[in-house]
Amino acid sequence: MKSAVIVFPGSNCDRDAARALERITGKAPAMVWHKDTDLPQGLDLVVLPGGFSYGDYLRSGAMAAKSPIVKAVIAHAERGGLVLGICNGFQVLTETRLLPGALARNAGLKFVCKHAPLAIANANTAFTRAYREERQTEIPVAHGDGRFVADEETLAQLEGEGRVVFRYLENPNGSARDIAGIINARGNVLGMMPHPERASDPVLGHVGGRAVFESLMEAA
Repeated sequence: MKSAVIVFPGSNCDRDAARALERITGKAPAMVWHKDTDLPQGLDLVVLPGGFSYGDYLRSGAMAAKSPIVKAVIAHAERGGLVLGICNGFQVLTETRLLPGALARNAGLKFVCKHAPLAIANANTAFTRAYREERQTEIPVAHGDGRFVADEETLAQLEGEGRVVFRYLENPNGSARDIAGIINARGNVLGMMPHPERASDPVLGHVGGRAVFESLMEAA
């Protein structure tokens, strides 16, 4: 699998995502600076990592969504390429409208950093097939603006089309319908607030996120 990780000013999980990809795929991803205008040729996967792009000024993900490289990421998604947005990356995906809804301030108005038990709501996606019969996992969250919000029509559509991929079992932020991760209609773009790269190796103490990357390997 040929992959790339986009690096924004303020990203702090870009290297974590890169290490997880290299550990599982055996090949280091390209690290692409946000001011670049083109992605490497022949990519299977683009990762928008977690962190605090542009210091979360204005609105989380809003400024990163205007970075030059994002046009190339959108074009990659429109061609059917895989895109994974983690935490801040999920916020960027909603800002670009590659995914619906928005990520608002946590219901408790506090930054949440903890291991989050999750239900795998849809195990038949390019991002979750390696979970196979597993229906629950645990992946860390770390965010202050992670509450997924959308109008009722959008929420009903996401549910009806099986586009809710991960759901909180113990909702840490007040997300509508306990939503932790959603996919686009085409099935090639996933946004999730939990950090699978932080639970991808036994040395980290948890491996609940490893199957996300293994699924992508299978899909590619």
